[in-house]
Amino acid sequence: MPYKRNPMRSERCCSLARHLMALIMDPLQTASVQWFERTLDDSANRRICLAEAFLTADTILNTLQNISEGLVVYPKVIERRIRQELPFMATENIIMAMVKAGGNRQDCHEKIRVLSQQAAAVVKQEGGDNDLIERILADAYFSPIHSQLEHLLDPSSFTGRASQQVQRFLEEEVYPLLKPYESVMKVKAELCL
Repeated sequence: MPYKRNPMRSERCCSLARHLMALIMDPLQTASVQWFERTLDDSANRRICLAEAFLTADTILNTLQNISEGLVVYPKVIERRIRQELPFMATENIIMAMVKAGGNRQDCHEKIRVLSQQAAAVVKQEGGDNDLIERILADAYFSPIHSQLEHLLDPSSFTGRASQQVQRFLEEEVYPLLKPYESVMKVKAELCL
C-alpha cells in the first residue's frame, strides 16, 4: 500500500519473528528422542539452530531499531482520535457527576445510553464527528453538570498515575540497566537492502 511508510521493513520483522519462533521445534525434536545422550545429531542440530536463531534475532533487532529511529508521532492525529472516543469513555464519569448532583443513576444511565447510541450512529453510519457532548449540552436534564463537562473530559484524568509509573520504571529499572552500554547505544542501525 503506497501510503504506508515502513511496510517492507515491518513485514520483514514479522516474517523473521515467525521464523525465529518456529526454530524452537528443532531443539525440542532433538531433546524428545535423545534422552540426554550426546550424539552427532545433537551437535549438528545445535550448530545450525543456535546460530540461525541468534542471527535471526539480531536481524530483527537491527531492523526494529532502524524503523524506530525514523519514528514520527503525529500529535494532531492523536488529538483527533481522543476527541472522537473520549466522550464515550467519559459517560461513566458523567453519570457519577450527575448522581453527585442529585440525579437518579438509572434515569441518568438511560438518558446517556440513548444519547450515546445516537452519537455513535452519526459516527458509524454517517461518518460524522462524535457529537455526544453537544447532545449532552443540549439536554436540560444534564444542566446541573454542564459547567463540569470540560473537567470531566480532560484526557489526563483517564490516565491515572501512568506517567509517574512509567517515569519511575525508567529511572529505577531501565536506565540503570542501560548505563553500562551507553558507549554503544549511539550506534545507528544501517540496513543493506
